[in-house]
Amino acid sequence: MSRWTIDEPTTLEFDGVVALRATLIAGSVSVVAGTGRPAVHVEGVDGPPLQIAHEAGMLSITHEKLIEGVLSWLRTQQASAHVTVTVPPDCPVSLNLVSADAVISGISARTQVRSATGDVTLHDVTGDIEANTVSGDVEAQGLDGRVGFVSASGELALAGGSPERLTARTISGRISVDVDLLGDARTEIQTVTADVAVRLPERASATVALGSGTGRVEASFPELARQDRAIARSVSGKLGDGSANLTVNTISGNVTLLSRPAHDALED
Repeated sequence: MSRWTIDEPTTLEFDGVVALRATLIAGSVSVVAGTGRPAVHVEGVDGPPLQIAHEAGMLSITHEKLIEGVLSWLRTQQASAHVTVTVPPDCPVSLNLVSADAVISGISARTQVRSATGDVTLHDVTGDIEANTVSGDVEAQGLDGRVGFVSASGELALAGGSPERLTARTISGRISVDVDLLGDARTEIQTVTADVAVRLPERASATVALGSGTGRVEASFPELARQDRAIARSVSGKLGDGSANLTVNTISGNVTLLSRPAHDALED
C-alpha cells in the first residue's frame, strides 16, 4: 500500500484507480472523469492532515484521525479540505460528507453520496446513482440509469437525461424534475409536506398517478382525469401508450405536472 499524509497543497498521480472512497468533514470535493492518469489535487487543508491511500487500485481519502472517534474529536478540532480527484469514467465513487460540498461529473459507474448538510451537484452521471442527505440540496443534470434520492429537508432539482428508474423521497425538501421518460422508465416521488413539480414532454407516454392529501394537484395534460375528495385530491390517467410510469404522492404538499413543448427539448 502507498500512503501519503497531506497538510498542504499537493498533487498526486497514480498508475490506475478502480474505485474511489472519500470521507470529508468540511470543505469540498470534486470528482471528474478523465482519460489521463488518475490524480488527486489538494488545494488546501485546515486542521488535521488528509490521509490518502492507494492499494490495488483502491483510492481512499480521509482526515487522519477520523478512525479514532469522530464525535469526541469533532468537539475540539476543525477539519476542512478542498480536493479535486480525476478518475476513469467507469470508476465507482463513494463519498461520505458532513458539511463538505460535492461535485461529480462524467462518471458512468456506481455513484454513492451521503451528506449531512453539504450540497451535491451531479452532471452527466450515469449508472446506479444514490444521493442521500439530511438537509443538503442536490442539483443534477443529464442523469441516466437508476437514480435514488432520500433527504429530510434537502431539495432535489433534476433537469435533463432519461433515468431508467427515479425514486425520490423527502419530508420537507422540494422536488423539481424535468426529464424524458423513455420506454418503461419509472419515476416514483414521495414527500410529506414538500411541493413537487414535474415536467414531461408534451408527447410523453406514461401512466400517471398524482395525489395529495390536502395540497393542490394540477396537470397541464387535458387527457388526465381529476378527482377531488374531502381528504384527498388526485389526477391520473394515461399519456400516449402509457408505457412509462409516473407516481407522485404527498401528504400536504402541492403537486404540479407541466408539459414541455417539443421545441424546448432538453439538452443532454
